[in-house]
Amino acid sequence: MRDTLLPSVKALITSKLLQHAEMDVKVSVLSCLIEIPRITAPDAPYKDEQIKEIFQLILAAFENMSHVSTRSFKKVVSILDTTAKVKLCLVMLNLECDALVVEMFQSFLKIIRSNSQPAILSAMETIMNLVIDESEDISLDLLSSLFAIVRKAN
Repeated sequence: MRDTLLPSVKALITSKLLQHAEMDVKVSVLSCLIEIPRITAPDAPYKDEQIKEIFQLILAAFENMSHVSTRSFKKVVSILDTTAKVKLCLVMLNLECDALVVEMFQSFLKIIRSNSQPAILSAMETIMNLVIDESEDISLDLLSSLFAIVRKAN
C-alpha cells in the first residue's frame, strides 16, 4: 500500500503546494495529506521534518476555522475531525513539538469562544484531552495558556 501511495505523497509534499499563496489550496492539499497516514498506519509515510511542516499548516488552517464563510471551512473541519479520530495530535508529542502544541491549544481556546458547533467543540476537546492525558510533562507555556483562559472566564 505504501509503495502505491508513494507517487501521491511525493506530489503532495512539494514546497510549491505546501507554501502556496492561497489558503484554500493548502487546505485541499492538507485534506489529502492527512488521510494518507490513516491509510498507511502504523507506518508514517513522511519524514519527521515533513510531518512538522504539515502540522504547521494544519495549525494555520485551524486558525482560519473561525471564518465559517470561507470555501475551505468544511475541509478544515474534516481535518480537525480526522486529527481527533486518528489521534494525529499524539505524533506532535512524539516529535516534541511543544511550541506547536501550545499554539494549537491557544488557537482552539480562541475558536471555542467564537464557535459553538458541537462537532467542532467535540473534536477539539478530544484532541486537547488526548494531548494532556498522553503528555509526560505539561509545559509551562501550555499551562499558562490554559490558566489565562480560566482567568478571563472568571
